[in-house]
Amino acid sequence: MIYGQRIRLRAIERDDIPTFVRWFNDPEVRQYLLMYEPMSRAKEERWFEARLEARDDYLFAIEAQDGERWVHIGNTGLHRVDWRNRHATLGIALGEKAYWGRGYGSDAVRTMLRFAFDELNLHRVELEVFDYNRRAQRCYEKAGFRLEGTRRQALYHEGRYHDEHLMSILRGEFTGHQAQQPPQ
Repeated sequence: MIYGQRIRLRAIERDDIPTFVRWFNDPEVRQYLLMYEPMSRAKEERWFEARLEARDDYLFAIEAQDGERWVHIGNTGLHRVDWRNRHATLGIALGEKAYWGRGYGSDAVRTMLRFAFDELNLHRVELEVFDYNRRAQRCYEKAGFRLEGTRRQALYHEGRYHDEHLMSILRGEFTGHQAQQPPQ
């Protein structure tokens, strides 16, 4: 387990697949992901099996404490880890909408960055975010990510083209940013 302030990260398990399928078949959840078609259980099982063999992906379930129990609220990961150049791409999806806008995503992002920089010894973490996902953009900025550039009209969603923003953070920026944050 990897613990944040309000969340913990654990390995994803085969038993999580029905939860993934439920989340990714919800159009409201899927609109913030690169997925645009409904997800079958068989397809999700194939994805899970491929992740077991991947050497450049670190995937975790995000759990939040709800009273005495931990609830699986989303997933996060570091993808396409480049060991030579010491960088990776961060991904996150909160599938349980009841937990949106309550700081769990921000805690998960900070926890993943600590893992990336302090445990994996990465130098840079990047991500892509769609222009209409303002909540995610604020979350990433709070963690210290900076806008690097924009892929103009790179995404077609709901009958319109949208921009995709590239954001990144370097180890030193994260360390400095964390030192400036008030204790939680």
